Amino acid sequence: MINFEWFRTFKAIYQTGTLTGAAQELLISQPNVSQHLAGLEAYICHPLFERQPRRMVPTDFGKLLYTEVIDAVEKLEKVELDFRNTCAWEVPLTCVGAPKEFFQAIIAPRISQSDASFIFEFGDPRQLLDKVLRHEMYFTLTTTCGHEKNIVYEPVLEERFILVGNAGLDDSGLRKALRKKDMAAAEAWLYEQPWYAYSSDIPPVRRFWQENFHKRPQIKPRFVIPDYEGILRALAAGNGVTIVPDYLVKDYLGKKELKQLWADADASCQTYYLAYDKTRVTTPQLKRVKALLHL
Repeated sequence: MINFEWFRTFKAIYQTGTLTGAAQELLISQPNVSQHLAGLEAYICHPLFERQPRRMVPTDFGKLLYTEVIDAVEKLEKVELDFRNTCAWEVPLTCVGAPKEFFQAIIAPRISQSDASFIFEFGDPRQLLDKVLRHEMYFTLTTTCGHEKNIVYEPVLEERFILVGNAGLDDSGLRKALRKKDMAAAEAWLYEQPWYAYSSDIPPVRRFWQENFHKRPQIKPRFVIPDYEGILRALAAGNGVTIVPDYLVKDYLGKKELKQLWADADASCQTYYLAYDKTRVTTPQLKRVKALLHL
């Protein structure tokens, strides 16, 4: 395989016109320049320069090769320079894990205001936390708060799970049952509705039922959609109900595309934490991530 440095040396000789000038530009010795050029000429089986007393004059093959490779060489040199500058910057490239819906609702509207460089990874909060513990990621947003050595958990957001439905849904039966404090009738009305759920095991629905009916729900979701934004869009365009984190549904409620069905229900809550290893992150990194989260 040909050595890329040979092309870089060829470019320097072509542009400076001498072996000495190329050596000075590349910060290598003149014998190394001669060796690179000899290797390249041997590889393509043609001389690239005429060796004159004070100057290296490109041959026709040299001119042709220069035309073919100059754009690629300069692009690679620019990539090298940009990457080196990024790595040498005070704030290194920061990897942050987050559930997709949290990123879309909380981080995405703020990201352009940051002067830092981020790589985001979406996934299950527990799996993302494992990556922080394995030193594969600097930060993550998680709903789990552990007691691992050197791992810091800072609260970011408390989410409440609320019952919502399509804006055109006739919920008079539910409202009537709740006014009469007839929980059996309220439960029966909810059982009659088409349910949208994030997963088949419906953990938010189970927690909601325990909080308000003190029993397990006997619900089989009609639609299982593993994306809250997808659930909300489908529900806004269709008919039915779901349990969803309050911060994800604010825009839909404000636009009256969805409505909250049981405002004074006992809502289950959980907290999002910013988790990181305090021995690995730098102060500038932490400062910029906190600024992104308004902490």
